[in-house]
Amino acid sequence: MATDGGVAAGVQVCSLKVDTPQLISPGATYTIVRFPFGAAESTDRFEMHQAVQPDGYVVSDWTTDDRSGLIWPSKAGWGHLHAMIQWESASGTAGYTELRDQYVRDPLGLTPHPNDTTATEHRTPTPGGQYYVKNHGVFVVPGTPVALRVTHNDANPRLLTLAEFKLVIHDAA
Repeated sequence: MATDGGVAAGVQVCSLKVDTPQLISPGATYTIVRFPFGAAESTDRFEMHQAVQPDGYVVSDWTTDDRSGLIWPSKAGWGHLHAMIQWESASGTAGYTELRDQYVRDPLGLTPHPNDTTATEHRTPTPGGQYYVKNHGVFVVPGTPVALRVTHNDANPRLLTLAEFKLVIHDAA
């Protein structure tokens, strides 16, 4: 199989990582996980996660702008979404009893078909660390961004301490 820099030919990858904790408010409304641009652990050779977005919008501060959580597919194809999510530890009986996460196409309503959610999971915290990995396949197209969203049911905001979000696109042929 031909490769291009360690990636199979015809495959395009965007791999994001954030280790800056993000305070997530509780409730039924999901929060987009935000990622820095050009971070050392991230890979974006195909320019799917840029401060200057494909529609011309410019993200000036990744920590406050939900658009920093968007991956804009570089081509149409079969996409494999991968995420790693780590939460702060549950705080005894007063902490959360459910952690939630999902993938979503166009979470900000930028296209005619916004908020198409998939792979929504609700999890019960474990006695130890709250570390989760999820994978899901979807068709992706340029112009329709994808994102990772999270929430929880604690009475207080909780920290998402580490997250990774990746999109691998295979040719749709």
